[in-house]
Amino acid sequence: MVCRMNFLAVLCAGLLPAIAAYPEGQWPHWRGPRYDGTSPAAQLPISWSDTENIAWRVSLPAWSGATPIVWDDRVLVASASKNEAAKGKKPGPQGGAGGPKLLLLCFSRIDGQMLWARELDDGNVTRRKQNMSSPSPVTDGARVWAVTGTGAVTALDMDGQFLWKMNLQSTYGKFGQMFGYACSPILVQGKLVLQVLHGYETDAPSYLLALDSLTGKVLWRTERPTDALVESPDAYNTPSWLEREGKVQIIAAGGDYVTGHDLETGQELWRVAGLNPKRMEHNRIISSPLAMDGMVYVPNRQKPLLALDLREMKAGGAPALAWKWDQPNGPDVPTPTGDGALLYLVEDRGIVTCLEAKTGKVVYGSEHTFEGIVSASPLLADGKLYVTNEDAVTTVLAAGPAFKILATNKLSGGYTLSSLAVAGQNLFLRTAEYLYCIGPKPAQ
Repeated sequence: MVCRMNFLAVLCAGLLPAIAAYPEGQWPHWRGPRYDGTSPAAQLPISWSDTENIAWRVSLPAWSGATPIVWDDRVLVASASKNEAAKGKKPGPQGGAGGPKLLLLCFSRIDGQMLWARELDDGNVTRRKQNMSSPSPVTDGARVWAVTGTGAVTALDMDGQFLWKMNLQSTYGKFGQMFGYACSPILVQGKLVLQVLHGYETDAPSYLLALDSLTGKVLWRTERPTDALVESPDAYNTPSWLEREGKVQIIAAGGDYVTGHDLETGQELWRVAGLNPKRMEHNRIISSPLAMDGMVYVPNRQKPLLALDLREMKAGGAPALAWKWDQPNGPDVPTPTGDGALLYLVEDRGIVTCLEAKTGKVVYGSEHTFEGIVSASPLLADGKLYVTNEDAVTTVLAAGPAFKILATNKLSGGYTLSSLAVAGQNLFLRTAEYLYCIGPKPAQ
């Protein structure tokens, strides 16, 4: 039976992370049930290979940065269609964008059987490490919402029936990011929230948008001004959210600023500068803001990473700067994760740094390096930190203040940009060629 999500979770007074009350075992968003890259799951696998500890593996038509989402007995993932002209080429951007169609695929969580495939749009192209299927879908267990890099926003039920559709570019003008649109939607209290932060290829304003998730009706659209230069207005990340004094705030990072917006109206409540103190012209942002335990952590390409404390607001209503991390080993692409006490940063070259979340004090740091480039965001679950590189190698570390490698696991299937998803005792990993269910056979 399909469970329905209750976003109206009872939270303590004051300011806490806005954690939705999902039924146990779901992974409804690319950053998981808490929107922070963590999961309450237990007994997750530590070691695996192509022939060991794999429940099932299914072929995918093309590569993508989109992360799988999981609800009950279904696994959903965005993809480009198959490109026959790329046969024999290395999987990933070097082999082309994939086919012209943009798809949403639904597989059985039990055995990997494809349940349905739906075409969301066409016009797929490659922009560096992404094609137009980069945004990950989101679900509430009854419906699923998907966005494409072409601007198509589509709502379907869990059986693949179309509910409504609109296009951001047709409605509000062309996207202007250098490398194409990649923001995943977030679902908060019945509102589908999207951001379009751009400027390199357009003079049109950046904006945030909220749609009624049931009907697609526009609830609000808020322009987000910036004085960032050249490419620095561009952002490829996904907004986060938290609750403060009984009201939800949407957190957006890009265009050299961090902003908080009222969920009900879209109004900008506060703005913090400091992401680009040297006014660099190419400070596009890929890593998403992390809201955790009353704090917001905002990485960016040129450094520093800002740690904002929303429990302490300055005059004018902006959060206080708790600390900043301006060392060279901060993340560019991977979004951090943490448990409120410790914050884990993964730099694109595989360098892992652990900091005290409230102070920024180094617990362990940059001497620990793994081979390969990392574009996936780390997963923190079951006392383990999972770091997956672009060659489908996942290094499993012990969570906590002591650096310890538990296992290093390699899968075939090539190029991997997608982050891990978790449901039950299984990990779900998407490579260029396959979708893997790692661990024991899922229960019926």
